[in-house]
Amino acid sequence: MSPIDAVHSAPIADTVVTPRFKRRLFRHVKERVIESILLLLALVAVATTVAIVAILVHESAGFFEEVSLREFLTGTVWSPLFENPRYGVLPLVSGTVTVAGIALAVALPLGTITAIYLSEFAPHWVRETVKPILELLEAVPGVVFGYFALLLLTPLLQDTLLPGLPGFNMLAPALVIGVMIVPYVASVSEDAMRAVPMSMREGSYAMGATRLQTAVRVVTPAATSGIVAAYVLAASRAVGETMVVAIAAGLQPNFTFNPMEQAATITAYIVQVSQGDLPHGSLGYQSIFAVGLTLALMTLGFNIAGHWLRKRFREVY
Repeated sequence: MSPIDAVHSAPIADTVVTPRFKRRLFRHVKERVIESILLLLALVAVATTVAIVAILVHESAGFFEEVSLREFLTGTVWSPLFENPRYGVLPLVSGTVTVAGIALAVALPLGTITAIYLSEFAPHWVRETVKPILELLEAVPGVVFGYFALLLLTPLLQDTLLPGLPGFNMLAPALVIGVMIVPYVASVSEDAMRAVPMSMREGSYAMGATRLQTAVRVVTPAATSGIVAAYVLAASRAVGETMVVAIAAGLQPNFTFNPMEQAATITAYIVQVSQGDLPHGSLGYQSIFAVGLTLALMTLGFNIAGHWLRKRFREVY
């Protein structure tokens, strides 16, 4: 018998699993389990969003069977709970847009400036002190800000700048919401700026640029993707704020863009109806789903605009 035949005819020894192989196998199984859990959690988030949209569409379908879409989108009177109901959503939209617009006019520049300072100029101890305080501001309940706007800011504006300002108005809650969402803009924008590679800053300094020029012309454009994400988050937060406007802006739907008048927002109306005794399935009850769907579409519009801005920026730079 040749040596080769002898080798092939020899009995095969039992496979021995080494401890190292066992550890690698266990780690592989553990990683697969973790991946499955993370996938499941992601699917739960997606399923929740789909379920919310499906409920809004389903409940709104019954509303639009009784109310024409044209009346809903173009009407300037919103009184679904009165004897002669009217279903024009523009008063709620105007109040929501006015409050959110003023809030963003306060929060976006203030939050961006704060992020630039914390990322590029602040000493380490200042950054480690200020940023947690900003993030703690996010944890303050909205009802506290609402009474702050009603009982402190509104009288202050009446005594100093606007003597004719009514007790319920859109200006005071809008300013308070602007302060509320500053941490969203500052924190997310600062994280995006800190993620910009140091080599870009060093290249700017090598070309003779100052720290301010580097921060404004190099770091900020490079972090635009994260900054736009912060702006979209802040816009969605401003549009969806409930308790501040429900407490300080009033609950009277008023088709106006004058911030010194009272008006109701979409979220304030939902709170108002949810506290009532309307029977399930009634037209007044279904109206909260119709305006909720409107709010969801507005938020979707902000996200689409933010995605378009990020894409356009990447094409330019």
